[in-house]
Amino acid sequence: MKTSLPLRVAKFVVYAIILLIFVGPFWSIVMTAISGVSLKPGQLALLPQSPTFDNFKVAFLDMRVWRYLLNSMVVVSFGTIAQVVVSALAAYALARKKFRGAAIVSLLILSTLMLPEEVIAIPLYLVTIKQLPVIDTSIYNTYFAMILPVVGWAFSIFMLTEFMRAVPKELEEAARIDGANDWQVFGHVILPLIRPALGTVLIFGFIMIWDQYLLPLVVINDRDLETLPVALASLRSDPSITPNIIVAATLIAMAPSVIVYLLLQKHFNRGLMAGAVKG
Repeated sequence: MKTSLPLRVAKFVVYAIILLIFVGPFWSIVMTAISGVSLKPGQLALLPQSPTFDNFKVAFLDMRVWRYLLNSMVVVSFGTIAQVVVSALAAYALARKKFRGAAIVSLLILSTLMLPEEVIAIPLYLVTIKQLPVIDTSIYNTYFAMILPVVGWAFSIFMLTEFMRAVPKELEEAARIDGANDWQVFGHVILPLIRPALGTVLIFGFIMIWDQYLLPLVVINDRDLETLPVALASLRSDPSITPNIIVAATLIAMAPSVIVYLLLQKHFNRGLMAGAVKG
C-alpha cells in the first residue's frame, strides 16, 4: 500500500525537524570554531565567516590545550583501566562468591551512587592533603589524587555483577573439575563471556572520568596538572580569549570521547542488547 503524498511530506518535515534539533547545535559549534571573525560571548555562527583553522592552532599551542589534553589522557587512561579491573574483581566476588555481609557490602556500594559529588568534595580534599597510611605521603596536587577516587564506581560494579550472575554455573563447575582455580575461572571462563559488558563499562567509565570537573578542581591547584574540563572553564573566564578559540578547544576536548565510542561501538551495542535480552 503506497503512502499518500501529504503523509510523505509530513514525515519528511518531522524527520527534518528532528535532524535539525540534534545536528543543529553541533553544526553551529563547528562553524563557530572555523570562523575567522571574532564573535561575541554566547554567539554562534550558522555559516563560517572567513573560514580558517587558526583557532584550533591557537587553542592547541598558544592556549596550551595540548598540556591539558595530555593531563586528561593520563588520568583517563590509568583511571579507566584501574576502574574496569577493580569493578570486574568486585563484581566476581559479589556474583560468584558467598560470604557474610555480602548484602551490606552491596548496599554500601549502591549508596555511593546516591551521593552527589558536591557532598564528597570536602572529604576528598581532606583525604588527599593528609598523609596516607600506606605510602605515608600526601597525594594532593598529583595525578593519583584524580585517579584513585574514580577507581571504584558503583555503576560499573553492579553492571558487571548482573552479567556475571547470568553466566551458567555449570561452566564454572566444569572448569573447576578440570583443576582450574579462582583466577583461572575468572580469567578464562567469566571474562570472555562478559566481553560486551566490559566494552560498555569501558565506554561509560572513560566518559565519566573524562568529564570530571569537580574532582580535579578540588584536589589540584597546579595549573600544569589541570585537566581539560577545568582548563576550559578557566579559558572561558579570560576576556582576552575569543569565543571562537574556546569553541575550538571544546571540539578538541570532545574528540577523544567520540573516537573511543566509535572504536568500541560494537561492544557497546552488544552489551546493551545482551542486557536488554537478559532483563
